[in-house]
Amino acid sequence: MVALPPLPHLPLLRAGRPYRSLDVAILRDIRTGEPVAEVSQASAGMISRDARQGPENRRILARKSSAELVDICHKAAEFFLEGELPLGDGVQTRDDYLRQLAATTGMPVALGRSNMDKIYKVLAQIEAVLDGLTRGLDLSILDQGWGEQDSRRLSFLAQTEALGAVLPNNSPGVHTLWLPAIPLKMPLVLRPGSAEPWTPYRIAQALLAAGCPPKALSLYPSSHVGGTQVLLSTGRSMIFGDQSTIERWSRDIQIQAHGPGWSKILVGPDQADRWQDHLELMADSVLANGGRSCINTSSIRVPAHGREVAEALARRLVAVEARGLEDPRAELAAFADARVAHLLSEKIDQDLQQAGAEDLTAQLRSGNRVVEVGGCTFVLPTVIFCQDPEHKLTQAEYGFPFVTVVEASGESMLGTLGPTLVASVVTEDESFRRRVLECEAIDRLNFGPIPTYRLSWDQPHEGNLFEHLYRQRAFQAA
Repeated sequence: MVALPPLPHLPLLRAGRPYRSLDVAILRDIRTGEPVAEVSQASAGMISRDARQGPENRRILARKSSAELVDICHKAAEFFLEGELPLGDGVQTRDDYLRQLAATTGMPVALGRSNMDKIYKVLAQIEAVLDGLTRGLDLSILDQGWGEQDSRRLSFLAQTEALGAVLPNNSPGVHTLWLPAIPLKMPLVLRPGSAEPWTPYRIAQALLAAGCPPKALSLYPSSHVGGTQVLLSTGRSMIFGDQSTIERWSRDIQIQAHGPGWSKILVGPDQADRWQDHLELMADSVLANGGRSCINTSSIRVPAHGREVAEALARRLVAVEARGLEDPRAELAAFADARVAHLLSEKIDQDLQQAGAEDLTAQLRSGNRVVEVGGCTFVLPTVIFCQDPEHKLTQAEYGFPFVTVVEASGESMLGTLGPTLVASVVTEDESFRRRVLECEAIDRLNFGPIPTYRLSWDQPHEGNLFEHLYRQRAFQAA
């Protein structure tokens, strides 16, 4: 019998120190069920004990100037994108990372590569991100504790000794939200998603290779209990999850809760008859990144021609095929758990029994919404036309390209909008623009034909990490 090579092992990082736990979880290939890697698991007690070293870890990181930490991010960008980095007792290349990511999460290699590029750009252009978060603050003020800028004396007080984060499995690009913590002089305490430790682990190794103080980086794969302990052990943290997950924490000011985005495209009354000019904007905003992101469009609001818009969008998206994870043409991500795919599809069909909504892609498609390709389970793009602007599906969001098209007048459109992380508003009507500017339901606002997924990194798109970590205090010096 030929001995199989040992599985790659991902250790914990306890203040940068690799630690192999007796308790391990096995990551499996979603296509075959074969083991891909084993991952050390942290207990809640370990996380709690290690948190006692938080003040010392932060002091060590703070010895680096903000300029030095920015330079570390620049170097880490190159290591992350192209480097051969430690992976337990072995190494991981760029291609290894993309294959491993695909195997355990269903993220096709092509989409994984575009997410890698996104993370690279944030690290490489971290000054622009920091400038947006701090509104142009001279970061040397954080080095000294206080300083002068624009004839004002400024001082900022840290609200925690570390930033904790309970991370998701859905898309690597989401990790760009916590990256600025290091140049903001804040150590990281991360609990990776159960199927996706690959990205935070590779980012951490890239930062270490670039010269980041090891004490600033802790990585604790763990159960949900361990994730809760990360939130409880850090004075400021963030959590990612579905609505039921984040509701528990949404009122805690110490925790930034990142859930569904319900992002939307709004077509103004002056553009109603020109909807065909904006069809590709709509399709791209729904389809980008396999529909996995909170900044994908999940609803389109038009003042007229609603059915025509929905039918044209359905014809465009029904042509998108499920492909194998290695196929360079792949546009859809697979579901790691096939049962979830079927449950989501059944939920949509159940909601369609309520009058006022119609699945137009189902009418064009010869088969089912859920398909299997290359051992993976996919949910195909779905376009719903809602005659009723208050139908429950108008506020639905799923981890695949799903969108409702809702016809509502300019007056009623905003009244039924609901929570909206990103709204792209296509209009030149100044009156409509003013009403949109006053809409409290919208967090991030794009005027013009800008895809909802296109972020300007000099502006935070949900919350503000700097304001989460620091508060400005009154300061005088004689």
